[in-house]
Amino acid sequence: MRLDHVSYVASHDQISDVVNRIGSQIGTAFVDGGIHPKFGTRNFTAPLLNGQYIEVVCPLDHPATDATPFGNAVKKKADAGGGWLTWVFSSSDLGKVEEKFGRKAADGSRTRPDGSELKWKQIGVKDIMGSGELPFFIQWLTDKHPSKDGNSVAKITKIVIADDEELANSWFKNEINSGLTDIQIEWIKPELNEGEKGIVKVEIGLKDHSIIIE
Repeated sequence: MRLDHVSYVASHDQISDVVNRIGSQIGTAFVDGGIHPKFGTRNFTAPLLNGQYIEVVCPLDHPATDATPFGNAVKKKADAGGGWLTWVFSSSDLGKVEEKFGRKAADGSRTRPDGSELKWKQIGVKDIMGSGELPFFIQWLTDKHPSKDGNSVAKITKIVIADDEELANSWFKNEINSGLTDIQIEWIKPELNEGEKGIVKVEIGLKDHSIIIE
């Protein structure tokens, strides 16, 4: 299990501005990832070093947005002003994760503007809606990974998370910590984040400096 990507939410009207802002900060162009038809969302992704990437996602005016956990989580975050939604860990086999959750992972897919399709399975999205500090989990079913879309010049160096219990409520605390190679986690009290648990900011390291995305 390893950190796969971090997910940032913007409204449909603001996503272009957010993508341009973050892209200029990290020195990497975002790629139009296309629409998630099952979830009622659309995303753009920017490749990072170490096989990771940043996703900027927005809700669509679509029935699936309210009907699915991921679409609902994205819409609620966008309605609240946007910002960091979650972090996502990937595994080559979600069997043990499914066993812990007591349910099967949901199928996910998106078709890019060039017609290529990405497919995966995901689980744990329902749980992040009430506990923003928890990640969800993904297993890629296609070889093409968003971290390979273009030249990466930046990497995640630190994630600041509001959770004074430090993932005490997660079944996968040890696996999560082991999957954070060279990434520092700074835990702060939720009171410092308006009482909300979850990702507060992400530090991105460039060649000669770092930037903070909040």
